[in-house]
Amino acid sequence: MALKATIVVGNPKPRSRTLKVAETLVQKLLVEGSYELEVIDLADHTAEIFAWPSEEMAALNARVAGSDLAVFASPTYKATYTGLLKAFLDRYPANGLSGVTAIPVLTGADLTHSMGPTVNLAPLLVELGATVPGRGFYFVAGQMDRLDEIVEAAAQEYIANLGRLAAVAGAARSLTPASAPVS
Repeated sequence: MALKATIVVGNPKPRSRTLKVAETLVQKLLVEGSYELEVIDLADHTAEIFAWPSEEMAALNARVAGSDLAVFASPTYKATYTGLLKAFLDRYPANGLSGVTAIPVLTGADLTHSMGPTVNLAPLLVELGATVPGRGFYFVAGQMDRLDEIVEAAAQEYIANLGRLAAVAGAARSLTPASAPVS
């Protein structure tokens, strides 16, 4: 069975450079043919993003929550991520992304807000129950000519982190009724 990967892009501009960065990250991170990729470009859903309730948005949220890997990408707006991405993530209940490995990605004009994905977006993803395998990835949009090189370095860091997590998971005790925590 193929790994289910999803990219969620909160850029108000459809098919943006932010989307290209996220797609490149997934391509550099995962072995070709080992995954199925779904892209959710929130710019295509602006008519529904603030509708409560919305069957369309609930379906998108469910698909992301069913992912093995989700990349959440946004341009930097006011030192953080866009309202589009925030509105999408606000639809999740506590632990709504439990079981999802999530990578926060922000793009920006310069390095001024390079800690944004780690300081602002990663804590929200963790609060929703996702596992974030390292610091967030920040990409300077003016470096599109070096996209492959920069994203490759970030992917290698995530691969190393995931390998270490896999080693710990392999040695972790399984939760049997005798070892399960008491509620």
